[in-house]
Amino acid sequence: MQELVTGDDWKRALEFAANFRSRSFNNTLLIYAQHAEAYERGLVAVALPSYVAGFKQWRVIGRHVRAGQKGYGIFAPVTARFASSFPSEVSSWRRLARGERPRTGEVVRARMVGVRPAYVWDVSQTDGAPIPELPMPSLLSGEEPPGLRDGLTTLVEAAGFRILHTADAASIGGANGRTDFVGQTVAVRADMDPAAQVKTLAHELAHVQMHGADRDASSHRGISEVEAESVALMIGAAHGMDTSGYTIPYVSAWATSVEGRTVTEVVRETGERARQAAAKILDHLDTAQIRLGDPPLPDGSLPSRPSAGIGPASPDRPDVRHEARSL
Repeated sequence: MQELVTGDDWKRALEFAANFRSRSFNNTLLIYAQHAEAYERGLVAVALPSYVAGFKQWRVIGRHVRAGQKGYGIFAPVTARFASSFPSEVSSWRRLARGERPRTGEVVRARMVGVRPAYVWDVSQTDGAPIPELPMPSLLSGEEPPGLRDGLTTLVEAAGFRILHTADAASIGGANGRTDFVGQTVAVRADMDPAAQVKTLAHELAHVQMHGADRDASSHRGISEVEAESVALMIGAAHGMDTSGYTIPYVSAWATSVEGRTVTEVVRETGERARQAAAKILDHLDTAQIRLGDPPLPDGSLPSRPSAGIGPASPDRPDVRHEARSL
């Protein structure tokens, strides 16, 4: 975490996480670091991982982990079932024992109660049936992804905000966009190229969904801006947009200024908040997006990954088979 010291380092981490956004931010960094080490040692042939899965999942897909290839250690959620007759009352929930059935009328939900070590392997560490080539978004410079503007607009309006198109930056204080939580408006400059307008709209949507007077992050302006720009970057990267123009300040400008929190804690929490927000937005968009890092089945469909019960963007569910050759 402490190696993410510059805006460029943070951007590269987010671009990588956009390819594996169904996994936690911490797990994407673990995968990245361990694969980089394996590549430097000549154990894998490609510099970056593309598809990762657990031992059994690769077998389902028709591939197998090559002998001698070590899995990448990550953390998988441990869940438990909780039941309540009064779901709105936090204190009413009780944990069900293994095999215990809920009482009549009780609502049952799964919740994360911890983590356990798990292992995944990149496709470059496997042999077997070919991986179907899925279509990938491809954009020209300044071009906006088809349907992205409309999708983002729908989400902004669904949150109760009205979009304003301003003539230039001067009318909104020199910025590319601005969210007014009092007036419930989102302003975007109209004198930018389509890609920049869409990027700004994604940035402001992140503010709408993550910040505001009743959100914790809004108390720290620097982090709220980092979060919004990080969400916009991940949404852009997921649609094949050029993210070189995305500007995120050095970590030292924001992560070291939070009282009572270490740099590592702030970086991890900020990255995870941005990943969850971006994944939630992307899940609600009917657009062509890059892969999620899960290898598709031979028919091109993605294998199901049951939710861990901790939100739509938290289905880390790698295989936990412990092999002698695993990390």
